Order: sequence, then C-alpha cells, then structure tokens
Amino acid sequence: MNQIIGGKTPQPRHIATPSQSPAGAAGTQAVRLLLVDADSSGQRLDNFLMRHLKGVPKTHVYRIIRSGEVRINKGRASADTRVQEGDSVRLPPVRVSEKMADKAAHPAPAREFPLLHEDEHVIAIDKPAGVAVHGGSGVSFGVIEQLRQARPQAKFLELVHRLDRETSGILLVAKKRSALVHLQDQFRERETGKTYLALVQGTWPAKLKVIDTPLHKYLLPDGERRVRVTTPDDPDGMRSITLVKVRATAAARPVQGLPAMSLLEVTIKTGRTHQIRVHLASQGHPIAGDDKYGDFDLNKRLQKVGLKRMFLHAWRLQFTHPASSERLQLLAELPPELLAFAPTSTSTST
Repeated sequence: MNQIIGGKTPQPRHIATPSQSPAGAAGTQAVRLLLVDADSSGQRLDNFLMRHLKGVPKTHVYRIIRSGEVRINKGRASADTRVQEGDSVRLPPVRVSEKMADKAAHPAPAREFPLLHEDEHVIAIDKPAGVAVHGGSGVSFGVIEQLRQARPQAKFLELVHRLDRETSGILLVAKKRSALVHLQDQFRERETGKTYLALVQGTWPAKLKVIDTPLHKYLLPDGERRVRVTTPDDPDGMRSITLVKVRATAAARPVQGLPAMSLLEVTIKTGRTHQIRVHLASQGHPIAGDDKYGDFDLNKRLQKVGLKRMFLHAWRLQFTHPASSERLQLLAELPPELLAFAPTSTSTST
C-alpha cells in the first residue's frame, strides 16, 4: 500500500527540512509549489528535488523531471537546470512506500551535540562515537536528522563532510548553501587541514612519516563496504596520502596481554573511505578497537580493560571561513573513554 505526499493547496514557500514537509499525509492531494530561496539558488534541479522528496527513489525523481511534471516558472526543465532565487518549482504528487510514510510520521528524535563553534554560516560539533552522520544503510537517522529536528526554525542544515560512525570528533554542518559549496570546495581541493588521533598496536617506526598507497573499494558478499590497499597500476585504485607523527608510546603490559602501543597524530591529505584505518593496518599497526580492519584478539583483550570502541578521533580541523575568509583552527579534545587509554610519554621521534 502506498501513500501520496504533497500539499493540498499550493504553498509558495521554500521547505527546507523534512520536519517542515507535509510528507506522509494520506489521501488524494494536489501539487506543491516551492519558492526557491537564496540558500538554494544555483543548485541543480535534481538535487533540489531530492532534498524535498525524501524517501522517493532517485529513478522516480528523474522520471518526473523527464516527463515534464516538474516545472520551473511553469516551464519544463532538465535535471541539470540550476534553480535561482525566486523561482517557483512545481512538484507533482508522488507516492512513497508505507515504510517511508511511517518514517516521515515518526522523525528522528531531536538532539543537540556539543558545540565547538557556531555562527550564521557554519556549525562545528564534537560528534560522539557510535552515531552515524546521516541515516541510510540500515541506520534510521543520524546527526543531521537529529539536528534538524532540534532546530525546526533552521532553513538550511547540511553536512559538509563525513565521519565514520565509530569515529568521534569534529564535524562541520553548513547553515547556508553558499557556505556548504565554499567549504566542500576546500575539502575537495585539499585546502583543509584534518588531523586525527589514533592509538595503534605496536611501536610505530620513527622514519615512517608518509603513507602514499592507493586504496580500492569493494563489497563483501553481504553487501558491506570494505577498502584495501592496492598498487599504482590498479585502474580502480585511488591515490591516498596519509601523514603520521608519533605523539606518545606505551610499553607492553604482559599481565593484561597488551602489546606496546603508539598514539599517533594522523593527517590526511586525501579523504578516502576508511583511509586512516586501512593505511595504518596495512603497515602492521591496526587501530585499537577497529572491528573491520583491526586485530580482533587484541580488541577482545582491550575490551576487558575498558576500551569499548575504536580509538580514532577527529582532533583538529583547519579551514577558511566561508564568509570572512579567516583561517580557523578547531580542536576537539579526546573524550573520556579514550583519554583513559592514551599514553602520555612524549616521543622524541617527530
């Protein structure tokens, strides 16, 4: 059984968040009219629609564009047409599955996260481990959905970048489309500085400061995503560069079955999926607590002494403010559950 989403009467306004959309309403309903605001100006039509038609398959979005059911200022448009401030976009009634209608009727719980910085353009939060940044792939909701529910007055909230669910630390959210575009350009052009803290198995070699090894993404038989190192001649390999600095070391603890361990400052020059985890593991020094690429026997021993999660934390982020052009540096200190396991001896191998 399907339900139709859409407004009963034309609504000449820009609807920015799922909580503001009349999704999930039952019965026969007419079209919606959305007025494009400044934050959405310049966005491709297909991307604009996907933001407002949550739960509608991409194939259907492209179908209603091709069929002419979507109109901009009463005229037909293509998927790559750029919407402009003041445009009136006509959305036809679309059907969503009962599952998606139920999801719209029961949105993510509202939640605020620890703030590291906020102004009218950007929010920087300290994401806890165990929370996905967005819903999907078996996850009902993530940081962005919860933040939108907590801030229903916000016209625009979008993730600038991603962090793995198991990783804690600095996460940027844009409050304006102009800020989103500006910041994502910085990430894409490698103009940001992203440094993580990672606790790894063993004593990291002092001379190993750069890992420049391509990475290849693949799927397990059950469809789960994985990454492995590959060779430069692999056509599907993506160049990946990781810089490593030893911050501190810890001696082995034989009584507890724990080897020597190293606390690393890891700076990534490329932002590949699972890059740090795979690069460090490929050198024989997996991250403590990593359930995908780590030492599973060691992880069990670490759990017994209290480390219940992966020791990877987005510690420092440097970027240029999208409006003021000021160079900012944000720090998110280690959370208590990691700080308790962080060695404190200063290393001389810098």
